[in-house]
Amino acid sequence: MSQMVLTVEKLARSFGGVQAVKDVSLSVSTGQLRAVIGPNGAGKSTLFNLLTGLMPPSAGRIVFQGKDVTGLPAHTLCRLGLGRTFQINSIFVNATVLENVQLALLSHHRKIWNMSATAGKLYVREAEELLAMLDLVGKAGKLGSTLSYGDRRRLEVVLALACEPQLLLLDEPTAGMSLPDKPGMVALIRKIAREKGVTTILVEHDMDMVFAVADQITVMHQGSVVAEGTPQEIRANARVQEIYLGEEHRA
Repeated sequence: MSQMVLTVEKLARSFGGVQAVKDVSLSVSTGQLRAVIGPNGAGKSTLFNLLTGLMPPSAGRIVFQGKDVTGLPAHTLCRLGLGRTFQINSIFVNATVLENVQLALLSHHRKIWNMSATAGKLYVREAEELLAMLDLVGKAGKLGSTLSYGDRRRLEVVLALACEPQLLLLDEPTAGMSLPDKPGMVALIRKIAREKGVTTILVEHDMDMVFAVADQITVMHQGSVVAEGTPQEIRANARVQEIYLGEEHRA
């Protein structure tokens, strides 16, 4: 039996009288590529924020690699091996691509950045290795502000990998990307999960992308998990079809 990297037990989060996440339980095994899907307002991003320490749960428990990490802050979780990208682009636009990765590595190793020549040489080799994995070495000297949107999204993944994650959470990795850029991101996610062995969870609205990369899919609706299974099982699930068809009719 595969070891569980992440176990979530009856996780909940309320805002005032509104329950954004309701009694969510799920388990993610080593090496799995799990997608979390659902219509807008389903609670996916709130779940990600709970899992990555950006907000505490109102109830429930999060176990990461056998350790109860419920309520731990994001920087602590990163050092424990949990990395995350965000739906909204979050790179340093006035730093070079290489400096962005160096800053992420410095943060992971709890070192302080300064602009001295010595500091500028820290973790260069490690940063270049990460950039090579995502075919960004040729853009190492470019400012973040000059990158295409697709390259910015790829750089975000590099920054998340800088904390040497055992579990990587990708929040809508193809959001805002052009159609020509999307296959490259799909290939990248596969490479990270399959070749590098990084267990991955992603939230995504692009169903073609989800069905192309995921081993298992969790479907959320109105804050709750309503279905789980393989892509084939989710495609055939009557409840999932009802939810998505209902959303289309309301739109």
